[in-house]
Amino acid sequence: MIDRPVHEQIKELSNALVILSDKVLKNFSSTLSMLQHPGSEPEDDIQRVENEIDVNEVRLEERCLVFLALQQPVAKDLRKIVTIVKINNDLERIGDLVMHIFERLPNIEPEVIADFDFQLMGEKAKLMIQKSIQAFVNNDKMLAEEVLYMDEELDVMHRAVFKNVATMLKKQEIDTNQLITALSISRYIERMGDHATRIAQEVIYLITGEIIRHSDGSFEKLIQSLKD
Repeated sequence: MIDRPVHEQIKELSNALVILSDKVLKNFSSTLSMLQHPGSEPEDDIQRVENEIDVNEVRLEERCLVFLALQQPVAKDLRKIVTIVKINNDLERIGDLVMHIFERLPNIEPEVIADFDFQLMGEKAKLMIQKSIQAFVNNDKMLAEEVLYMDEELDVMHRAVFKNVATMLKKQEIDTNQLITALSISRYIERMGDHATRIAQEVIYLITGEIIRHSDGSFEKLIQSLKD
């Protein structure tokens, strides 16, 4: 790798990041399909892709660290590598959250799933991930900012699930464990949106050098949703 021009090496690392994002999105789509239609996807395939994600994430980080050590980049090149490392970590965390949903599937009945808009939430989170990666590929600040706005929409969906679960828990005939599982699934999807938002923030940093920080306040918003 060290014998080739720096820009070619950076392009290679960027391409590896995109390949990783494709694997993460593939597993997310498969898990969403299983959520709505149990047994529609081979479970072994989902676990196999997750293993590939873990291996690829570690390899990409190692390659970035070697590049930093050998090339000692500055300015925009340094920002690009740092951004790749951070996005790489966010994608790995999204992959973990996908597996958390996958592992909860045996604990929730289709009838309970039907009470919530998990498919809509999942598609929103998936679109956020896709757009944040596309913003990275195209150096598109406006697209990255669009992801930031979408995050609030996903938060609203999660708060609606929280409020719905809280209302249903008051009914004695309801299976509490299933509702807790439903709330967990919603939370995992909402957290994916948070990671997509962080990717978008890193893209904005890459393009402008500006560090964006959002105050969380997620717990306060959830509590407020019960009062509304």
